[in-house]
Amino acid sequence: MVSILGANSVSGGYEVSNSLRFDDGSSAYVSRTQTAGNRRTFTWSAWVKRGVVGTRQTLLSAGIDGNAESFLRFDASDYISIKESTSNSAEFAFDTTPVFRDPAAWYHIVFVVDTTQGTDSNRVKLYVNGSQITSFSSTNYPSQNYDTRFNNNSQVLYLGMNVPDYRDYYDGYMTEVNYIDGSAKSPTDFGEFDDNGVWIPKKYTGTYGTNGFFLEFQQTGTSANSSGIGADTSGVDNHWGVTDMNAHAINVDTPTLNYCTLNEIGATDSQGATGNIENGALRLPTGHKAQGLTMDNSMLDGGKWYFEVYLATSSSLNTTLGFRNSSNGDDSPSIEQENDGQIKKDGSNVGSTDTAFGNGNVIGILLDWSTSTRKIIFEHNNSAHSEGEQTFSASVEGYHYHGRETGSGAVQLYNFGNTPAFFGNKTAGDNADEDGYGNFIYAVPSGYYAINSKNLSEHG
Repeated sequence: MVSILGANSVSGGYEVSNSLRFDDGSSAYVSRTQTAGNRRTFTWSAWVKRGVVGTRQTLLSAGIDGNAESFLRFDASDYISIKESTSNSAEFAFDTTPVFRDPAAWYHIVFVVDTTQGTDSNRVKLYVNGSQITSFSSTNYPSQNYDTRFNNNSQVLYLGMNVPDYRDYYDGYMTEVNYIDGSAKSPTDFGEFDDNGVWIPKKYTGTYGTNGFFLEFQQTGTSANSSGIGADTSGVDNHWGVTDMNAHAINVDTPTLNYCTLNEIGATDSQGATGNIENGALRLPTGHKAQGLTMDNSMLDGGKWYFEVYLATSSSLNTTLGFRNSSNGDDSPSIEQENDGQIKKDGSNVGSTDTAFGNGNVIGILLDWSTSTRKIIFEHNNSAHSEGEQTFSASVEGYHYHGRETGSGAVQLYNFGNTPAFFGNKTAGDNADEDGYGNFIYAVPSGYYAINSKNLSEHG
């Protein structure tokens, strides 16, 4: 896995500025129809950060239907699966023994195919974070000089979706997508180890070939051209079209500036399963709970932090936001604000009820983890409630973030500084922290910071 500190916390060197956020709930993907290229030799390299785990999540595919698939995906058990089939029979297939289910980590995946090789094990190679994966639960190598669907004339290539029969949409982030038609490259063409032994991105400087491309996600248009989300900046101009995506899918969460998200594999909650976190782990729909943050309390220790939650409903809200006991998810000890605006401490009301939550409200959450007495402050539309500030002295490691929404048609949308307009529901406030990180609706209070890898290295 990739450390969220180390290289990600150091400014300078090669910086990645943007990523593309995929949402499996909205069936979002990008695609391009290929022309005739080298079907035997190619390389695909991308950095990915998972928003959802435990389901099939396709990263790259070039299939036709369920009987003729070509894909690289995270399987439901979180291993990486690679397959190409014809008439429902595998031409090649691999399932990794290692699993990749850390939602805090940026993974660098390099997929290399060269079917001209005489040794079968050299015809398909997979690398994660600079190291070749050699442990597979199953292997089926292609025959020598086999022609894949990749770089096949008129074949559609997809990022974030499998064949139309199965879909298997990706939910998470992707950036630095390089595709080399006609060359088998090494991971060191796209990344390198820093002085701390952490694998970090490196600018690719080679050629791309006929169907090659480089996707940086610097633009916001929805057309397949140089102004579009899928603009190819390799110089070849193999631009991509987008489906169910708009400008708000562009994100500043990258392998060199890693932002906090909700944690789908957080602490067990005695009140029920986590449920269904969506849209890059920044959307919590009704009937579900978030049970932690990907950058946990021990990382936040010593600092002061700020993030925002947008509340939306088509009918009613029934909201809880705060921190709960990590060991069992119970409300003792706990600090929470509930739907009526009341602050609860260890399950009991504290002071008088303040303004209730309403549709379109933005709740600011301030965490002061700078002293042994922890403090949480809730702000409602930029104003602190009369009982909005609470302290607690128990070990901070004994708590995890708890968000719950059971209102009718209600959702919670989260901004840790990387979703400034809450997916277009608000106008971005253009408010950064004192170090220049994040984009929030309201001004970040003095001394508080966005939760990301660079700030953690300085203030956590």
